[in-house]
Amino acid sequence: MRILLVEDDAMIGKTLAQALTQDGYAVDHVVDGVAARAALDVAPDVYALVLLDLGLPRKSGLELLRELRAAGNRVRVLIVTARDAVADRVAGLDAGADDYLTKPFSLDELAARMRALLRRDIAREGNVLRHRELTLDTATREVTQSGRPVDVSAREFALLAALLERPGAALSKAQLEERIYRWGDEVESNAVEVHIHNLRKKLGSETIRTLRGVGYALA
Repeated sequence: MRILLVEDDAMIGKTLAQALTQDGYAVDHVVDGVAARAALDVAPDVYALVLLDLGLPRKSGLELLRELRAAGNRVRVLIVTARDAVADRVAGLDAGADDYLTKPFSLDELAARMRALLRRDIAREGNVLRHRELTLDTATREVTQSGRPVDVSAREFALLAALLERPGAALSKAQLEERIYRWGDEVESNAVEVHIHNLRKKLGSETIRTLRGVGYALA
């Protein structure tokens, strides 16, 4: 799952990006509002969530948020800021934020709030995505099939989550690459095919279908 992190503090940004990457997210990090707007304009449907600081250079987080909502962009936005005054929280939520978290905060709380926001867009049972005998828990990062645990890599998990979010729908190779790789990641031409091959070995050859000329879908 791909996340846009908008944070101008280098140390905080690096820490958050590393923690979220370890949790299996593909994180793109920008340091100002103008770069964030450009990223969201170029790829409006790629990001599942935006983590947004308010005190940004070139364009404030609040200004960016208002522009996104005025343009019809409904991406989930979690404001992450040191501004803890009630007036700031009200302004952020009124501008269209889905949640508001003040610094300092625990990484566990951030992860829980992110999961809560992501659950709103997808039919889930708590943190679990389910399709037939296959389940994927976004909180524990566990995959099971008919109750049997299945060991998957971080990118296999992200790819499987993308397919489970839209069971039966076809996702192209490019769409899957966008979901599981960050800017700057080296993506080999057959990377998605390799991940699909490995998942089929673990889950069964009929679990993921290849739709020639279209992409991949759950059976």
